[in-house]
Parts: sequence; C-alpha cells; structure tokens
Amino acid sequence: MGKKAIRYAVVDAFTAEPFKGNPAAVCLLEEEGAAADKQWMQSVAAEFNLSDTAFLVRDSSRPVGAAPRFHLRWFTPVTEVDLCGHATLASAHFLFTTVLAEHGMVEFMTRSGILTAKKVTTPGSTGVPEGEQGKLFIELDLPMDNFVSCNTVNNMPLIPKTLNGASVISVHKTTAIR
Repeated sequence: MGKKAIRYAVVDAFTAEPFKGNPAAVCLLEEEGAAADKQWMQSVAAEFNLSDTAFLVRDSSRPVGAAPRFHLRWFTPVTEVDLCGHATLASAHFLFTTVLAEHGMVEFMTRSGILTAKKVTTPGSTGVPEGEQGKLFIELDLPMDNFVSCNTVNNMPLIPKTLNGASVISVHKTTAIR
C-alpha cells in the first residue's frame, strides 16, 4: 500500500478562510482492500499529525442512480475513532468539490452507521452574509447521542465564568465518551 499514490487534501472545516476553522486530512483510497490496512492508515494519520484524518473508499456495489456511498474511517494520530464531525464535513467538502461535483448528496458507511451529507442552498433569511450567498454549504445527518441533564450549579460552576458571564439556559452531558 505504501508505494501507491493517493489523493488527499487538508480541509479547514467550519470556515471559508484558509488556515482558519478546524483542519482535517482527507484521503481518498482507490482500492477497497486498502481500507483494511489499519496499521497503514494509523501511520498516515500520525504523519499528518492533525486531530483527525479521514479515509474514504468508494462503495462500488451501489446501483446506478443511487446516491454515491463511501466507506469512511477516522483516525487520530494515535487511534481509530467511531465518529468525527469535522472530518466528516471535510470529507463531504472534498468529495463535492473534486469527485462528485454533479451530485447533491453522498452517504458514508461508518462504525457509527450510515451518515449523509447534502449540498444545501442558503436562503437570505439564514443570517448568512450576502458575500457568502451561493457558496457551498453542507448539511450533515449525524447520529444523535443520548444525553442526561446535569445541575450546572453543582456539577459545572465554571461554565458561566468561561462564557464571560453569558447566561446558561441548559447544560446536558452526553452518555458517549470522546
């Protein structure tokens, strides 16, 4: 696997400006067998040394006319993780701008289930500045974690201080770890 070239990009999620936002590496693997080489992917993620690196492999078994589907895995520099939102967003952006320009939706097969990403338009009422209208916006459908409420007074007294005195309406803790 190490001798074959792969397409990759570093994508800044949550921003339209270079060197802002949350960067993730996205690697498009051409061979389905490549996605089985966990050690190689872990080494690549360690080399990128970003919080997350995404690996994509196209699912070639999809019927004609169906939304494109890709296997998607995420690695930190030290381990594989079950879900990474910003690297999923970066993967969708990479695909929509380089591989799937004609498609408006893509599905990802992951350890967390099937995730979807859709290109969306920005109506003027969303608060998006006029200069941002017409740019690529992506809507992700991610799994919902269960959460439990918590008492902010007893459990998290520093939240209002951290938010510079902003009032807190409610705080919830997820049952998931990460």
